[in-house]
Amino acid sequence: MPANPFPFNGLSDAEVATARQAHGTNVLEAPSSGGLWKALLKMVTEPMFLLLLVAATIYFLLGELSEAFFMLGAIVLISTISLYQEQRRRRALEALQAFTHPVARTIRNDQVVELPTADLVVGDHVVVSEGELVPADGEVVQANDFAVNESILTGEAFSVTKEVSADKAGRVYRGTQAVGGLAVVRITAVGPATEIGRIGSSVAGMQDVRSPLERQIQRFVRQMAIVGAIFFLIVWGLNFLSSHSWLDSLLKGLTLAMSILPEEIPVAFTTFMALGAWRMMRLGVLVKDARTVETLGAATVICTDKTGTITENRMELVAVRPPGMAAPLPAGQWTGAEARKLITTAMWASEPVPFDPMEIALHAAYASLPGEDRRPTFRMVHEYPLGGKPPMMTHVFANDMGERIIAAKGAPEAILACSDLDDAGRSAVMAEVEAFAGQGYRLLAVGEARWTGEEWPAEQQHFTFHYLGLVAFHDPPKKNIASVFASFREAGIRTLIITGDNAITATAIARQVGFRISGEPVNGEAVQGMDEETLGRMVRERNLFTRMFPEAKLRVVKALKAQGEVVAMTGDGVNDGPALKAAHIGIAMGRRGSELAKEAAALVLLDDDLGHMVDAVAQGRRIYGNLKKAIRYIISIHIPIILTVALPLMLGWLYPNLFTPVHVIFLELLMGPTCSIAYESEPLESGSMKCPPRRMDQTFLSWTELRTSLAQGLVITVAMLGCYQLALQQQLGEEGTRTFVFTALVVANIGLTLVNRSFEHSVWRTLRYPNPLLAAILGGTVAILLLLLYVPLFRDFFQLITPDLGLLVTAVLMGMASVLWYEGVKAWKRKKASVPPKWAV
Repeated sequence: MPANPFPFNGLSDAEVATARQAHGTNVLEAPSSGGLWKALLKMVTEPMFLLLLVAATIYFLLGELSEAFFMLGAIVLISTISLYQEQRRRRALEALQAFTHPVARTIRNDQVVELPTADLVVGDHVVVSEGELVPADGEVVQANDFAVNESILTGEAFSVTKEVSADKAGRVYRGTQAVGGLAVVRITAVGPATEIGRIGSSVAGMQDVRSPLERQIQRFVRQMAIVGAIFFLIVWGLNFLSSHSWLDSLLKGLTLAMSILPEEIPVAFTTFMALGAWRMMRLGVLVKDARTVETLGAATVICTDKTGTITENRMELVAVRPPGMAAPLPAGQWTGAEARKLITTAMWASEPVPFDPMEIALHAAYASLPGEDRRPTFRMVHEYPLGGKPPMMTHVFANDMGERIIAAKGAPEAILACSDLDDAGRSAVMAEVEAFAGQGYRLLAVGEARWTGEEWPAEQQHFTFHYLGLVAFHDPPKKNIASVFASFREAGIRTLIITGDNAITATAIARQVGFRISGEPVNGEAVQGMDEETLGRMVRERNLFTRMFPEAKLRVVKALKAQGEVVAMTGDGVNDGPALKAAHIGIAMGRRGSELAKEAAALVLLDDDLGHMVDAVAQGRRIYGNLKKAIRYIISIHIPIILTVALPLMLGWLYPNLFTPVHVIFLELLMGPTCSIAYESEPLESGSMKCPPRRMDQTFLSWTELRTSLAQGLVITVAMLGCYQLALQQQLGEEGTRTFVFTALVVANIGLTLVNRSFEHSVWRTLRYPNPLLAAILGGTVAILLLLLYVPLFRDFFQLITPDLGLLVTAVLMGMASVLWYEGVKAWKRKKASVPPKWAV
């Protein structure tokens, strides 16, 4: 292929340097995330931060300086943990954004080269074709049926034809989408000087739409904050009635408010989603929106293309069959006039700068033929982009001598429909097609036409093409695809193959990879002709859809969603955008996918390996499962803290204010790292990919899910109040009672952390799960507890005593017993799950 088939030399290196110095680079200034300052502002306006600040101020006013400085230290420590978590989240998201580097085909030094769009300068000539985004503002200097979608700027979602013109029809803008044809664009503005750069500030101010789970978490935290405010007023009032001290009673009310506020939950959610997206990027899956992570584990159907997803997308031209040949001609036997004519015409019907694997193979085959390369002497004067059902495309070339070449290629049915063959000839060709397709080959028919007028037909099908034959490509299946389909089946996920290929080729490839075909294949025309009820039945019963076009793909996705399925859809072309947008999880291919497909998709498989979707689903289930464990843990451990603070006061017990803000904040410091660091690092539980997907309408904040957390929290509360009463019977005094209950509660926290690592497997099994962070946090908790009990400085500050061995052992046993009872529940569930129902016996 010639280095530069266009009549433009492009800029030289010196001209590029001059233009960059004069007009800058093609980089838009990203909306500032605020970095550290924004994180600090968010932190100092958090309710917990404000409660701590008020508590510290009251301690200062009361003259209790040690407690006041402890509160200030707690503020610093909690702020440090929050900033660390925010930094981890922000770095993960920045890593995701930095991973995508869009490129543009640019003419420089009389060569067509691929450059990062950030390197483009004013005066560059860039080649933009169907499926790509316009990289900068510019004017069209060459166009072949070029059309763009400018909805990003105008809001009008229809294509606009562009041509060489001095007015608006000749101008294109950064970020708009090429939906047809090809153009060479001379760049006139880059970076902030582009139209989209000028309106960037208003775009930056747009609000993100929150996911359903995110909204549920916000609602739950808001409700808990209201509950906390009500109990704060009650406790403040009760204490004031008994002490008549505004500050002291206010401090005790704040103690309860701190214990109720579950500020760890939203932090855990954002951290889990961001780090989950970062982990998936390391596996080869780029998550464009971290919130997609929560949907992955619920996927019930994956709709996949064939070419490049199931197959290698190598597209080797392996045989040609001109009319009248007794057998196909394999490579090495293409020197005859008919074979050369067939390959040459197929090349002319391809893009001048090919990017499709089949077109690349056709250009390479043409270059290997003997004779003169005529491509430099011809220019494209008209183009009919890929279209029709089934599709075809036509290119018109001309040279300075007045010669014309009108070449078409496409699906055999499409070419035959407008060819000069009679019915018998068409039937003979279709028999050849079936023979090829039965071996899994991808086929294109080729034709040429004559036209003497200057006005071109409105549609390519209005030409009468002389049929020249078939070209056959071999695209071998990927080695791992059979195991990928098996993994999806094992995880309870249905797989549908939705391809533009004919039924014979698609069936052959499906059988080669061990895909279990359900019923007869369904083609796109049949899909379009079905009513909603029939289509709904088809998408339930069938899993191979052939000769599919964009509208038919979209109907299938919508029909699946209407039945409550959570749909993942793969796509790579410009016409896949609607179906990718409609699916719950749009999946684009990183290597062969068009920029439009990547723009529409939620995920990008960086190396086009569908096997990474198995990893992504596993990660989605791991993240959702771990978030569920973390939130259940937070709710469970908050309940005994709240009730241990509130009940002695409300019931008029001997020591109504057993815990002060110092103790509550210490417990909060234990909970924060446990839920958002330790649980986030938990591995995928064994058997998770052998379970059916969770339902999207299920949430761990529903009553069904919260019952376990409430039960665990109430049992711990009963145990803690039991410790309280036992201490009173033994006359341990206020500090002894506090020590007994505090120690048991810290031990219960440790036990709860271990028990809630799985709601199915036993704690003895989960102890073998690798998680160094969890071990470090729990080890640190034990060490700090021992310091509080046995180092006088810390013991006195926390108003504790050094317990004797009997008291310590009792506290440990009470704390562990208050959580280990749930192991019996898990054992009962495992036994129940292992017994088959009576109808299955």
